[in-house]
Amino acid sequence: MKIASINVNGIREAVERGFLDWLAEQDADVVCVQNLKAKSFELDDSILYPEGYEGYFLDAEQDGFSGVGLYCRKIPKAIMYGLGFEQCDNEGRFLQADYDRFSIATFLMPDGDDPATKQAFMTQYLEYLSKMARKRREYIICGTWHIAHKTLDLANWADNQTTPGFKPEERAWMDQVFGPTGFIDTFREVNRDADQYTWWPKLDQEMPRSRQEGWRLDYQIVGPNFRRNVKDAWIDTDATFSEFAPLIVEYDLEL
Repeated sequence: MKIASINVNGIREAVERGFLDWLAEQDADVVCVQNLKAKSFELDDSILYPEGYEGYFLDAEQDGFSGVGLYCRKIPKAIMYGLGFEQCDNEGRFLQADYDRFSIATFLMPDGDDPATKQAFMTQYLEYLSKMARKRREYIICGTWHIAHKTLDLANWADNQTTPGFKPEERAWMDQVFGPTGFIDTFREVNRDADQYTWWPKLDQEMPRSRQEGWRLDYQIVGPNFRRNVKDAWIDTDATFSEFAPLIVEYDLEL
């Protein structure tokens, strides 16, 4: 099973820059998208239902803001919209597809422009993750967490220790997700290399991403029972329809 996750940073703009062409080439079972910045009912059918996929979307109440989606080759048994707390659901930040053996979710963390808002979200979200970890069902949660966990996960970490996305309290929160809560960072299970980034804050289209200072803000996480099922993971830096690069993981699993 192949799952791709990408923060499109505006679905219409991403489509204009080649998102649908990229999608058609992936042969992914599920593609998780974040930060649509559009109401799904306003989108063309070519975006809602690309060939070979069923699209599912959770819009933010605010226009031009947030929103997440799932493109699924196999129709899920059920779709869960939101997590049941206002900050998440009204802002369109979590959407889950349920299959027989496990669930796949697309997720978008607040970016941290308002630290208090992000901290409040993190507190409620960690409570939910803790509940998920105690369930018998397995989860694959994909998306932009807007936190670089380790110094390995951003280029210029020494100068960014007070920057949103790398503050000590944010990194400590990620320690909880990957520590006591028990979730696994699938990318780091198979790739410990440096210079592996999914976002570039000052993207110069004329300069290769490999020469720019980036951050790894995107994750696919699983519970410990799926650790052995992670076969490969990579970042598609050739995809340039967004400031973010797709994170792709292959699992020894079937839907």
